[in-house]
Amino acid sequence: MENVRVVFITIPTGKAEEMAKGLVQSRMAACVNITPKVKSYYWSGDKVESAEESMLIVKTTHQKIEDLTGYVILHHPYAVPEVITVQVAEGLPKYIDWIIDEMGK
Repeated sequence: MENVRVVFITIPTGKAEEMAKGLVQSRMAACVNITPKVKSYYWSGDKVESAEESMLIVKTTHQKIEDLTGYVILHHPYAVPEVITVQVAEGLPKYIDWIIDEMGK
């Protein structure tokens, strides 16, 4: 399980499906879930801004993170997109095996 990663990416709602589909089709992700509406608050310069976005929850492996991040940077409309990676500590073994198998293809 130490090889499996979950990646969180915020993106404008209108771009979420395109990004999710691109990550899966290019085999950088075994699965991408889209949470269609999240409200984000963040610092922009010296003031707090807010935006309504979508959240992508990406399942992949450690070996795919560098390529996945590069793909996001290339295709994301933000100059500095959110790409947060978390190592999976536990999970349903058959699901974990499926992620690893898909990412090995």
